[in-house]
Amino acid sequence: MADTTLSPETAVADADAATEALARVKSEIGRAIFGQERVIELALAAVLAGGHALLIGAPGLAKTRLVEAMGTALGLANQRIQFTPDLMPSDILGSEVLDESPGGQRTFRFLKGPVFTQLLMADEINRASPRTQSALLQAMQEKHVTVAGVRHDLPAPFHVLATQNPIEQEGTYPLPEAQLDRFLLKVDVTYPDLDTERRILIETTRGSDAPVRPALDAGRLMAIQALVRQMPVGEKIVGAILNLIREARPEQTSDARVKRLVDWGPSPRAGQALMLAARSRALLRGRLAPSMEDVEALAEPCLGHRMSMRYDPTGEAPKLSDLINDLARKAG
Repeated sequence: MADTTLSPETAVADADAATEALARVKSEIGRAIFGQERVIELALAAVLAGGHALLIGAPGLAKTRLVEAMGTALGLANQRIQFTPDLMPSDILGSEVLDESPGGQRTFRFLKGPVFTQLLMADEINRASPRTQSALLQAMQEKHVTVAGVRHDLPAPFHVLATQNPIEQEGTYPLPEAQLDRFLLKVDVTYPDLDTERRILIETTRGSDAPVRPALDAGRLMAIQALVRQMPVGEKIVGAILNLIREARPEQTSDARVKRLVDWGPSPRAGQALMLAARSRALLRGRLAPSMEDVEALAEPCLGHRMSMRYDPTGEAPKLSDLINDLARKAG
């Protein structure tokens, strides 16, 4: 078998070229999305790591616009599905229809659903029934779907950016843990600061939006995704990730707060997600290897949806995000 390991000179050159390309991608997305640098970085990190992201935020925070801008800037075909309680799995995956030829011969033909795209926006995913939510499970994990016993491969690359409204819970179906675990990162989309909101008010009400232009194509993106997996990770960072994951589990931790307050902790998949996302974030910031800064910044987005807190009747328990961030600071 041929040796596919890159020489140090080639790796540095490839990383520099990828960093320049990704800077153009962020610049193009920034033409449509104002003041959400952290959200853009996390969403891009999930895609570069080959995974999916769950965007959680109130309506009107440009989550849909972000996905559209990302699809254009990355050069990916994109589709949007509005999840509703009456949405059926076939509305996502597609279905077979019966065709009849002029000679009277009848055959089944598969009509592809909107999941057959490269960047799929699952808008308000928690509004659909569990049966419909589960239609995405195989697609997100295995990159193919099975309809009537026949396998249909999805386009490459394939990524899901789902949105969820944390405010309105009536008529929703909480995502089960098995599906939450399919998302590499959970991204909290917050309200803009004063200067950003002023810019939004002025620039989005003039009647002419700045167009987002492609800065990559699917082939180049997949090459960068392969580069991310070849980036070196120091033993100190590997140890910090291991310490963080194990300290977050009540069965293995030495932290009294985790033993008392955490119901269940992150699986090994959380460690895999953190390792990949840390590499992606480092490349986005022009570095050749991840640092402890990346681990600390990505700890809550990687672990927050893979853990559960027990009910604390005293009301003195820290928020899960604060607990994770504290464990991350101590992990190194």
